[in-house]
Amino acid sequence: MDLFSTFVIAVGLAMDAFAVSVASGVTIKAMRLRQTMTIALSFGLFQGIMPILGWLAGIGFRGYIASYDHWLVFGLLVAIGAKMIYESFQLEDDRCGDFCMSGGRLLLLSLATSIDALAVGLSFSLLNVTIFTPALIIGVVTFILSYIGIIIGRKMGHLFEGKIEIAGGVILILIGVKILLEHTLLNSL
Repeated sequence: MDLFSTFVIAVGLAMDAFAVSVASGVTIKAMRLRQTMTIALSFGLFQGIMPILGWLAGIGFRGYIASYDHWLVFGLLVAIGAKMIYESFQLEDDRCGDFCMSGGRLLLLSLATSIDALAVGLSFSLLNVTIFTPALIIGVVTFILSYIGIIIGRKMGHLFEGKIEIAGGVILILIGVKILLEHTLLNSL
């Protein structure tokens, strides 16, 4: 997988964390630099680790599904993208007076926003892609976009949060279509 595709996947995966970061920026009135860094680092770390876990899981059974792996990757990316689009319409509005992102809540949000990265890691193993560079890119992109998301949330409120997650879902679906086309139509030419 080329660097551009990896970066696009990273941006698509980061949209869940970005949307949560925007919502955090909106809802947490007394956001400080330390809290901003903690949220962004947590999201980036989980997004970077989960593809590695998915990749390791996929290595174990890659040989059994090699003949239809591109269909599985396509299905996973379309499902993840569709889930992101669906969830973009489920956003809640709750304001916090002080920093209300407890350690437990941050852990759950970090895990929830990175489940998609686990599935992408599985997809990478099926495509026989080494994982460490993509995982690093995914983690760093998520950290940066989460940090920016909190700042945007502080300044612009709920204006973009649903639209960003829709864009991330569409990106993942299009990458799934690209992979399917590369492995079916273009290989038969």
